Amino acid sequence: MLDKLLQIEQKYQELTDELSQPDIFNNRERYLKLTREQKELEEIVPVSREYRRVIEQINGARTILENESDSELQEMAELELSDLEPKCDELEEQLKMLLIPKDPNDSKNVIMEIRAGTGGDEACLFAGDLFKMYSRYAETQGWKIDMMNSHPQEIGGFKEIIFSISGEDAYGKLKYEAGVHRVQRVPLTETSGRIHTSAASVAVLPEAEEVDIDIHEKDLKIDVYRSSGPGGQSVNTTDSAVRITHLPSGMVVTCQDEKSQHKNRAKALKVLKARLYEKKLEEEQAKQAATRRSMVSTGDRSAKIRTYNFPQGRVTDHRITLTLYRLDEILGGDIEMLIEPLQIADRTEKLKAETESA
Repeated sequence: MLDKLLQIEQKYQELTDELSQPDIFNNRERYLKLTREQKELEEIVPVSREYRRVIEQINGARTILENESDSELQEMAELELSDLEPKCDELEEQLKMLLIPKDPNDSKNVIMEIRAGTGGDEACLFAGDLFKMYSRYAETQGWKIDMMNSHPQEIGGFKEIIFSISGEDAYGKLKYEAGVHRVQRVPLTETSGRIHTSAASVAVLPEAEEVDIDIHEKDLKIDVYRSSGPGGQSVNTTDSAVRITHLPSGMVVTCQDEKSQHKNRAKALKVLKARLYEKKLEEEQAKQAATRRSMVSTGDRSAKIRTYNFPQGRVTDHRITLTLYRLDEILGGDIEMLIEPLQIADRTEKLKAETESA
């Protein structure tokens, strides 16, 4: 491990030196590439340096025990070792976690799709609650939200809502939100006070870049029509809504949130690319039989991942059996308390898989 850590520290220093050159800003693409690489290493380097420092101190203390006859020096060396060895073990475990290869998609922006499931109007309201939750979380992270397409309902909420989130490590955090979210509460329309269970599904797609997916114009069928609002009423007098069909895959994407047909077309293409990219990733994962899929970060999109229970004020994530009695805070956008344990569980699972295959 020490050799690997030294290589990482050397690479980090090389990146730092190159980024300090005054002419680096003339090549924006190179600058962005270097800063991304540096950011990936900057969490490891201080831990690596501390780990090497502790190793050196341990070796020094052991040398004293082996070569010194002075009882006072030996006692001091033993005391030092009793402090240093647990610290060394702790740093080693931390480094093992940090050295797990990261998902190359973690730094990408995301496209999220929330769809009402079982539960009728109540499911639509819950889909709206989830959208508000992610919107508030995005604000706390300094991320930008851009609406792609939505089907709002007269009672409130959405039958479907698609939006993009742009910002640092957006996919790396939000990928854990993919799956079925279940809510247990008394609906607004319920007069007898009976608790209902409804659901909404969340899809989280890494935004595809030009190098990820190449779409040919001949493979697209593009239709335009007038956009409509809740209840089907027309909200636009021009044919600004766009429907794109990808003929080879049969995928259909619609976008009507913008007044401009050109903007709707661009957004629909972005969603289509993201869906095709996700399909490509799934196919690659299926081919890699030796690679065990993590049930924390991917798993089955139809799997129930979380329950929001209003009468008890609790939220339970079923993947890691985590229950928090902080429903209002979580729906208010404070989902870091769920995401962080999921990230740790994911890394632990990957470390275990690497250890088993080693």
